[in-house]
Amino acid sequence: MNIASEVAQKLLQIKAIKLSPQKPFTWASGLKSPIYCDNRLVLSHPEIRDFIKAVFVGKAKEFGPFDVVAGVATAGIAHGALLADALKLPFIYVRSKAKAHGRQNTIEGSIKGGEKVLVIEDLISTGGSSLAAVETLRNAGCTVVGVLAIFSYNFDKAKYAFEKAGCPVDTLSNYDVMIREALASKYITLHDVDLLTTWRTKIGRES
Repeated sequence: MNIASEVAQKLLQIKAIKLSPQKPFTWASGLKSPIYCDNRLVLSHPEIRDFIKAVFVGKAKEFGPFDVVAGVATAGIAHGALLADALKLPFIYVRSKAKAHGRQNTIEGSIKGGEKVLVIEDLISTGGSSLAAVETLRNAGCTVVGVLAIFSYNFDKAKYAFEKAGCPVDTLSNYDVMIREALASKYITLHDVDLLTTWRTKIGRES
């Protein structure tokens, strides 16, 4: 079994990924979705948390040398901090907008500019929040070596957005692998697979 399949199995096991093709979830954006992914649940399961951290460590090495790990607020903060701790590297995190009080920071933590930074995200849908963090770090004088996330919906829009930004991206698992593993474990039916595949293709083009 490859790593992407094992990650998908573990996320399904703890219900971090919930599938409901017949009764779609409503995302914060109002979008109706047959899937809901909450990787924060990984943090509540020590064995799986350690597994995800170890996979992050292995994947992170593929981006080459970097000086700092940056989490994307809020869901990427914990996973980024765990990775930074495992690698004994400095950790920072990037807000979606500047804090309204105090020093009004967008980047929390210590950077001088010139650092090579790996950005950690929990999941990637359209790529908007991840690429906003990348832009913030670049504007601060950092070189972003790439974005690494636990899960991706594999939307076409995200693929093109990362290519346009010239930013490498990788994930521990993804939508296609998840569907395959969910079917193999009888979590969904072949009819559900058709619904999930059609939804992803449609939304990926429209979002």
